[in-house]
Amino acid sequence: MGKVKPEKHASSAEMLALADRLHSAAIYLLRRVRRQDAALGEGPARLSALSVLVFGGPTTLGGLASAEQVKPPTMSRIVAGLVRSRLVAVNADPDDARRMHIRPTAKGKSLLLKGRQLRVESFAAKLGGLSQEDLGKLEDGVAVLRSVLEKWR
Repeated sequence: MGKVKPEKHASSAEMLALADRLHSAAIYLLRRVRRQDAALGEGPARLSALSVLVFGGPTTLGGLASAEQVKPPTMSRIVAGLVRSRLVAVNADPDDARRMHIRPTAKGKSLLLKGRQLRVESFAAKLGGLSQEDLGKLEDGVAVLRSVLEKWR
């Protein structure tokens, strides 16, 4: 039986280079699939905020602004547009009238899920040309990436 080779750890420079390539690929992928969002009739800022609410659950204006990394006045304008489109509902906190709770409506959830479906279908169409071997490699890479992301929290 042969010797088991010790696992080689990547150097800091190799990890930085890999992280850079993954970052670029993720941004490129998001920009490509985001083209499908035009069919939804809402802008990217509204769809992003709606996504936080649909997948993360109801929150306050401050929580939503923090999640989206914008100032509360900017988020107020985004939420006002979502309310006008009936994609979210806003209710006052029973204990503090200054605090508002924002939740997606059924229409908002439906719109966002439709957008996600369009994005996924668009990307899946591009994956259709890959070999089974490449699809397997991609599946393995996704599993590794998910593991890294789970530990990041």
